[in-house]
Amino acid sequence: MMKNLFSVYEKVVIITGAGRSIGYNLAIGLAKCSAKIYSLDKKFTRKISRNLSSNVIQIKCDITDHKKIRQIFKRIYLKEKRIDVLINNAAVSFALQRKNQIYSEKDWIHTINVNLTGSFYCSKEAIKYMLKRRNGSIINITSIHAELGFPRNPAYNASKGGLKMLGKAFAKDWSKFGIRVNNIGPGYIKTEMTSKRFRNKKNRLERQNRTLLGRWGKPEDLIGPCIFLASDASRYMTGQDLYIDGGWIINSGIS
Repeated sequence: MMKNLFSVYEKVVIITGAGRSIGYNLAIGLAKCSAKIYSLDKKFTRKISRNLSSNVIQIKCDITDHKKIRQIFKRIYLKEKRIDVLINNAAVSFALQRKNQIYSEKDWIHTINVNLTGSFYCSKEAIKYMLKRRNGSIINITSIHAELGFPRNPAYNASKGGLKMLGKAFAKDWSKFGIRVNNIGPGYIKTEMTSKRFRNKKNRLERQNRTLLGRWGKPEDLIGPCIFLASDASRYMTGQDLYIDGGWIINSGIS
């Protein structure tokens, strides 16, 4: 039993925002554990190696298009006869470059639509099919921004905080049907989204020194936590926040 506790063998997993960085690495990591992955994104910048191509199917789509999402989830279910795991990872971020700027309405609406509303659409469709088996796991990729306020990026803070609470609300609504919903909050991870901050030595070192483990995270650091939440190892866990941040949140800066 212990041998299979963390197994995701042949689980049908849908991952949004899987065309690059965190989502791409999650798709590869779970596929290597023999899960059947459906990667959703508007654009795929990295190809799947030939030895994993049968385990990872890439589908181009916009998760803010509810009609399209409904069609895709239905197609996946009709083919696989199940949807076991949804990982809501898709996100955008538009930070202001200077202090005292006014945040644009356009960036606000787009960020909320992708990071929060799109995740709601995907969760709604996944739950519909998870109910048929009375079993499933939804994993929301939130952020330390959901816990702490960061300057000059109000839409990202609000969207990730909203996604965190959406997860908790759905955990309360659907736990009695065997559907678990949990959140993973990454700290500073080296990705395309954070590349500008990482290239700036001052910004990079500030964040590195604030992190108790003394380094920026890598997308691969989230694979293990996702396997845990996707597997039976977390079968008694729902409505929880799991911060994979190298100790950022608890570090007060006092040595």
